[in-house]
Amino acid sequence: MHLSPAHDAQARTEVDPHPRTPDEEQFELAAELLAVLGDRTRLVLLHALAGGDADVTTLTEVCGAARPAVSQHLARLRLAGLVNTRKDGRRVIYSLGDGHLRRVVDEALSLADHRLTDRPPHD
Repeated sequence: MHLSPAHDAQARTEVDPHPRTPDEEQFELAAELLAVLGDRTRLVLLHALAGGDADVTTLTEVCGAARPAVSQHLARLRLAGLVNTRKDGRRVIYSLGDGHLRRVVDEALSLADHRLTDRPPHD
């Protein structure tokens, strides 16, 4: 799984970011991407990585999950091409794989905030 390269986004106009109708492959890939993003722990990890690169220990502290679970989520994100890794001595450092991903996570959190803010008070 991969996100579209940033240069493709620059070529699109702001008025119509997708000038052609998405094909089946695009819908399939988008659905797979949203499925990977549809986990609370993975969203927390991606949000943390939007703030900068981090190792597993730091990410474990941020999301409050057990280290093995965090490692499994990071592996899934890496296999999906959503995060990158690099070695720093014995540590593995994770980073976001694409700027588009930061915007998707930010938009999802903005939508959640909007929904929480605009819901009617409980009786």
